[in-house]
Amino acid sequence: MSKHIHLISFQIHSPINHTVLSWAAPGDNRLDAMADLKKWQDLAKTLERGMFDGLFFADTPGVFDRYRDSHEDAVKYGVCWPSHDPVVLLSALAASTTHLGLAATMSTTSYKPWSIVRQLSTVDYLSGGRVGWNIVTGHLRGEHRAIGYKEVMEHDRRYDAADEFMAICYALWDSIGEGAILADRESGVYADPSKVKFVDYHGEFFNCETVGPVLPSAQGRPVLFQAGTSGRGLKFGIEHGDVVFSIQPNLPGMKRYMGQLRDAAAEIGRKAPGVVFGVQPILGGTEEEAKRQLDELIERMPLEACLARLSGTMGVDFSGIDLDKPMQEQATNASQGLMKAFTSVLGDRPFTLREVAIKWGLAVGMPQLVGTPEQVADQLEHIWRETGCHGYNMTPNVMPSSIEDFVDQVVPILQKRGIYRTEYEGTTFRENLGL
Repeated sequence: MSKHIHLISFQIHSPINHTVLSWAAPGDNRLDAMADLKKWQDLAKTLERGMFDGLFFADTPGVFDRYRDSHEDAVKYGVCWPSHDPVVLLSALAASTTHLGLAATMSTTSYKPWSIVRQLSTVDYLSGGRVGWNIVTGHLRGEHRAIGYKEVMEHDRRYDAADEFMAICYALWDSIGEGAILADRESGVYADPSKVKFVDYHGEFFNCETVGPVLPSAQGRPVLFQAGTSGRGLKFGIEHGDVVFSIQPNLPGMKRYMGQLRDAAAEIGRKAPGVVFGVQPILGGTEEEAKRQLDELIERMPLEACLARLSGTMGVDFSGIDLDKPMQEQATNASQGLMKAFTSVLGDRPFTLREVAIKWGLAVGMPQLVGTPEQVADQLEHIWRETGCHGYNMTPNVMPSSIEDFVDQVVPILQKRGIYRTEYEGTTFRENLGL
């Protein structure tokens, strides 16, 4: 269990964050922010004022195109489309903050190892060691089609390829040894070649022959995040993740995941990485007001938009399935898997595709913490103590008010309880995460 709760803000560089049609909510500024760098910088400053560990960008490279076997619903409702590159933001956000960590999602399908190391490590070096990388293997059909692949690589093979990918990244990060950089003006010698290792890697999926392209930062290399939940993905996360991010529907699911992670880590002789759970706080002056805000978010979401997102993420076209029939009666393997994943959300009562789609459209399965600032603080503390997690990856709803309200109203309560920092512990992302 961490010394105190760690908080990361979970963002997407698109018209919505995780809530379908949130861009249409009164007062939401996301559409303006997509064309205004200063609004992102203001957000980063607010998070730093709230002592957040970091700002974490998810990504959807390629449009959701599974529902009705078409991209049209995702485009019509702005469901993570357009999807701007989050990595481009990092330098500007680093320049406007001094402690806040900055993490971006980059796929091992869309990039080469050298490209990712060069891009992320450049910002990591410039920022004094404040960058993180969320490693994903790229499961979306839209991403594969966008870069020229006709089919999505089979699940476990993607992780086999990602293991090779990471081997090259580590070699590049370790290429420039201690004392390699001399920068001797008198002799004109910049570096000692004997202390710069040449990377000569040839594998099944990737090849690389070069030396490290970027100097090591104050934290050595970017902090690595991973979110694998399958047996193969869980193993990958344990082997490579400094922090593992997980979406679980409720407290029993979170506890179960923590146990699975510990068991899987013990099997391969590793220490389990810290876990941050995805949550969506919804604040109100009273509990009734907070619940009303949640109802308004749900009422605004078109069902087709929710289904477009669910279908895209799960890789299944749900357009031909009865919306109001219990999912356990549906004749599709994918819905059976979803039924198991969401059983704990709605209890033992059979639930429908309509209910699952709404839950997915609201926050891709993340639980809502609904109530007054005191009640939300209670829920955060309870989950943290019960699970022993590292902290939370928190997705907002209406931007930027939901983040400003949390920083101004919930953070002081957590600080008063002694379970949240009042000042940053260090200057690097790794230090502040307690790694």
